[in-house]
Amino acid sequence: MSSSSRVPPVRNPIGGHVPVAGGLAAVGVPYARAMGAEALQVFVANPRGWATPAGDPRQDELFRAACAEEGLPAYVHAPYLINPGSHNENTARLSVVSLRHSLRRAAAIGARGVVVHTGSATGGRSRGTALAQVRELLLPLLDELTDDDPPLLLEPTAGQGASLCSLVADLGPYLEALERHPRLGICLDTCHVFAAGHDLAAPGGVKALLDELEETAGPGRLRLIHANDSKDVAGAHKDRHENVGAGHIGAEPFADLFRHPATEGVPLIIETPGRAEGHAADVARLKELRGG
Repeated sequence: MSSSSRVPPVRNPIGGHVPVAGGLAAVGVPYARAMGAEALQVFVANPRGWATPAGDPRQDELFRAACAEEGLPAYVHAPYLINPGSHNENTARLSVVSLRHSLRRAAAIGARGVVVHTGSATGGRSRGTALAQVRELLLPLLDELTDDDPPLLLEPTAGQGASLCSLVADLGPYLEALERHPRLGICLDTCHVFAAGHDLAAPGGVKALLDELEETAGPGRLRLIHANDSKDVAGAHKDRHENVGAGHIGAEPFADLFRHPATEGVPLIIETPGRAEGHAADVARLKELRGG
């Protein structure tokens, strides 16, 4: 794509998580184009395993070049198994190895952030004990990052089990445990926070959420939004994504996201059910709600 046809900057780039089996550039970028994406997210390892593949330097370079040429901000989602609060020593150790791998691979492909679930206090341990371990494990990793490295984006979960972060208020102690490190940002998943108990469908629900986030995390911490509707009601603590406007959140709250100053410049990534056609429809719907 020539420089004259690059995607112009928009208030909120909209895109989706794309498959990359077969190559980041060979598969991921064409899929993003097909869904009309202005941003994208990828895995750089098996999301349900501990393997840390080196990647293909040629695909990395082609992916970087395509994203730069087409104005596509890219993000990496770290594997789901990562839990720095785990009581299991092997899980805790492998969580650091896996997360370091995602951060390094993200830097190699020019990604703008690495999303990681905040984990849980397993084994019946207290939140305080788990947060102390989060500090011990993640602070050294954060200190390895330079200003040229992508930040680590903390994603609260739906509140299942002994989750360390589900409600926005939970981010306060988590950020404090990590000394509000400058390489930390936030990724909000609309389905997760709705399931955790923030009723985005209620009048003023989105504004209340984002106001609280600004107060708790501080301005500028919100770097990415996972725009997913919910198959279940608010407070159900069930992480079941639905297509935009087809679930219990509904369409209007997604429009409200675009109106709040905290989301200025923040990309929205869908992780909704279906394949290419459905994903393209969700991206188109969000663009309609954005107004462009």
